[in-house]
Amino acid sequence: MARRVRAARRGRRAAVPLLVAAAGALLAPEAAHAANRAADHAANHAANRADGPVRALERVAHPLRSTAPGGATADLRPLAAMAGDATVVGLGEATHGSHEFFTMKHRVFRHLVEEKGFTTFAQEVSWTTGLRFDAYVRGGPGDVRALVHRELAKTPWDTEEYVALLTWMRAHNDRHPHRPLRFMGNDLNYPGTGREVFDGVTDYVRRHEPDLLPRITELYAPLRRLADGDAHMGRPRAERERLARQARTAYRLLAERRPHHGQRQFAWALQHARSIRQTATLYSFALHTPDGDRRAMLYRDRLMAQNTAWWQRYTGTKVLLSAHNSHVAYASYDPRYPKMQGAFLRDRLGAKYVSVGFTFERGAFLAMPDGGTPWKSFSVPPATRDMNEYTLDRVRHEDFYVDLRTAPKPARAWLRTARPTYTIGAGWPDGPYRVALGPSHDVLIHLHDVTAAHRQRP
Repeated sequence: MARRVRAARRGRRAAVPLLVAAAGALLAPEAAHAANRAADHAANHAANRADGPVRALERVAHPLRSTAPGGATADLRPLAAMAGDATVVGLGEATHGSHEFFTMKHRVFRHLVEEKGFTTFAQEVSWTTGLRFDAYVRGGPGDVRALVHRELAKTPWDTEEYVALLTWMRAHNDRHPHRPLRFMGNDLNYPGTGREVFDGVTDYVRRHEPDLLPRITELYAPLRRLADGDAHMGRPRAERERLARQARTAYRLLAERRPHHGQRQFAWALQHARSIRQTATLYSFALHTPDGDRRAMLYRDRLMAQNTAWWQRYTGTKVLLSAHNSHVAYASYDPRYPKMQGAFLRDRLGAKYVSVGFTFERGAFLAMPDGGTPWKSFSVPPATRDMNEYTLDRVRHEDFYVDLRTAPKPARAWLRTARPTYTIGAGWPDGPYRVALGPSHDVLIHLHDVTAAHRQRP
């Protein structure tokens, strides 16, 4: 009840069903207002009745003390228990550019480091960006702000929140040098921008398989010359397909060799070659066509899962995987994305992978408006009655999380139904999309409202 009183004081408004709206245009203002109140009352009664989803979720919801990192973390202990024995926990975000999503990830990562032995923060950024961030947090040279801006200026994450995460990881490693935290980028690269990836392959070949060096160098030469993804996409498709074949040939030639010594060195060089192959293969699709985009997105989610699973196996660490809700989920709500990274990870890891999604009822975020202009702050109004967030926000806790796998029966039935849901990518406008929360994630974190992330100051 207290929660509903607070919501009323904030001036919560709900959309009016179409028939009521049409009728309201013909009614006197007082009659229309009464019709709106009646519709609100009916919706609230259905959600809050004893056998409704709100009451069911309230029985198992765990309140959050804060979304900010630092301070006491007793409120996160049930969340850590929900992760169980997972070696990879996918932690989503309903927007790429909201402050609270990223600070909450920072907070959860700290807790998993301290309580569950996690040591890797993985992000859907390029493999080479991950290498550079990993070097920094492990004590490498450079200024963190300049590094983040150089690597992420074209992404949603050139933010104060990201700088704070990397700064904390490096400080933690200074205090705990024998168990360092790692950073991993699990996405594809732009050709030409990942010089250390090409060098990682050729340096290994030069030292251990010198007879392969002329051929590997020849195969990689045209890929090295492409400065970025736009330059690659500007090439005729036949040329892009040829470049992909060359990258696959280089990978195969190296993979066929069995290291005489230095198994770990070989595995690292082979992963570099795999990253080059993945990038060239994705750019060989007929992008900007419906079928080509669909195939490319299917391939991208598969390769992100492959890279994450490889890293977890190679390093033996536990990984917090940060990505959009859609990419850590099991189910896809968009036909352009046939199968998601979360589903591929479940195929590979089984119950060792756990998916955690985010929802929010209202708030602000950074995104790029149509036309590719710079990142700007946008906001969305309170969720309407037909949306998942409308019902979630009626749970008595301001912010909370819940294990969807063990939710009471009335909640499980509600969670299986797809409804409009705020799920916003890099561009705006975007969504809402119809999402069934139960089949998508194992755990859900709901925040009442969010604010825009803080873009780095020049």
